Amino acid sequence: MPASYAAERAVSPRDESVSWVVISSEYELHVEACAFLASLRMASRSINTERIYAGRVALYLSYCADHGLDWRRPGLPWLARFLHWMVDEPLPPKGVKAQAEPRYREQKTADAIMTTVCGFLQFCGQQGWVSSETVSQLSEQKYLSYLPPGYDAGEDGQFRTVRAKAIKFSVAVEGYEWLNADQFATLVGLTTRARDRFLVTLLGGTGMRIGEALGLRREDMHLLSNSVGLGCQVAGPHVHVRRRVNSNGALAKARMPRWIPVTDELVTLYADYVFERDKVAEAADVDMVFVNLFRAPLGRAMTYHNAKDLFDRLARRAGFPVRPHMLRHTAATTWIRNKTPRDVVQNLMGHVSPSSMDPYVHATDEDKREAVERVAAIRKGQVQA
Repeated sequence: MPASYAAERAVSPRDESVSWVVISSEYELHVEACAFLASLRMASRSINTERIYAGRVALYLSYCADHGLDWRRPGLPWLARFLHWMVDEPLPPKGVKAQAEPRYREQKTADAIMTTVCGFLQFCGQQGWVSSETVSQLSEQKYLSYLPPGYDAGEDGQFRTVRAKAIKFSVAVEGYEWLNADQFATLVGLTTRARDRFLVTLLGGTGMRIGEALGLRREDMHLLSNSVGLGCQVAGPHVHVRRRVNSNGALAKARMPRWIPVTDELVTLYADYVFERDKVAEAADVDMVFVNLFRAPLGRAMTYHNAKDLFDRLARRAGFPVRPHMLRHTAATTWIRNKTPRDVVQNLMGHVSPSSMDPYVHATDEDKREAVERVAAIRKGQVQA
């Protein structure tokens, strides 16, 4: 029977740091896959990225083993079959009870998995574990007829020809998912604990990534009207986002530190959370802002897994999809729709490229109707152009 592979969470007995590995059904580490994941850590990728990539590589290795394929020499036909298999093969059922209707991966999910697999094979090519012939098949030359915003094609257009992934589905790019004001208010109202209410409001009000929020330390919370006593010249209540190594694996994606103003409401919610937290003795000397208060190990910094469980519960109660990153999109979209200058939003979000702001500009039903009705009113002479 061929070996199957799985992504597993590993905790260091020395410093309790978390990493991810790929192991076989015989509990043997897959050396090349583990080296690839270690390279992500060396590049300061987040633990959440490492977890996702580990699962994707394990899926590819399992597929190769099940189909008698040497993962080092897949070839384009086999990779194409793998791509289509991912959307044709039903997913395992969730929970104990099997669903009445089978679930399938979306094409954009299969594309994302294939991107990771290609990255894994290219990494192995750099180490000499995969042939250069195999690596060369993973991408092809592509001429950019339409340039992405901010892309420099060169004075003579010499950078219009790039290397693009050879195998993928043609999937339309969708806008970011976000919550309207009523949905966000519903979500906050469904929280039953001060910590959770503060976390949800913080993400939706500051546009922080979940890794940035879980990596906050108490020294980052400058919530007085004047922080000069803390050695900080920023006026008004605000929060500092800094990139550092944390025991829970949380990592700020942006390398440059930034500060984000917060409202008086958020200051009050933090005070409520501190009152709740002070009742747990194990949390007294912990510097991390978000810690376990309701289940063991008490006082330990919250992890991505803890946060995902929280948002999964809130989504079930709310009746609509809710994920931490949706609140980041919610903050950005709300700022843009309230005429906040794009460069200000870019700074608040910690984006390096101005083009990163493009997906946050959503046209609502009201926007489209207003545009059509305004043109009609101009033609009738009711308003000036």
